[in-house]
Amino acid sequence: MSLLEHLQTERELQQVLATYARLCDERDWALCDAVFAPQSSAEYGGWPLPDRDAILAMLRRHLGGCGPTQHLLGNLLVEHGPQGLHSRISVRAAHRGSRELADLTYECLGEYHDRWVRTPQGWRILHRRMVITLELGSRQVLRPAIG
Repeated sequence: MSLLEHLQTERELQQVLATYARLCDERDWALCDAVFAPQSSAEYGGWPLPDRDAILAMLRRHLGGCGPTQHLLGNLLVEHGPQGLHSRISVRAAHRGSRELADLTYECLGEYHDRWVRTPQGWRILHRRMVITLELGSRQVLRPAIG
């Protein structure tokens, strides 16, 4: 792979990862298809999610009733290896509670380790493993929407 091809791939992955942050922070659940492959799976903090529907259900359950959030991603590393395309990116996700929990916050720092697949629509995450290195505040703010 040429340097130009590598840089193009890296840029495409960054766009998908930025779309993931938008999906979370804007609760735009329809963006899930632009981030995860249909056959995707994940592991968030040790919890296995066998398919894209389970990933979306987890995001809705944790963010649907949460107050404002900000998912910051940086320090992207991309590797082309014998088992395909892999990336690591640092994440800092800040969450504020809503309604009666508005005075609580929860912050999570870690990394997303992603395995990618090329689809007709572009690169998509095939498998995600979130490694949490630091948590601050209360996980109580993570909850589904009411009603």
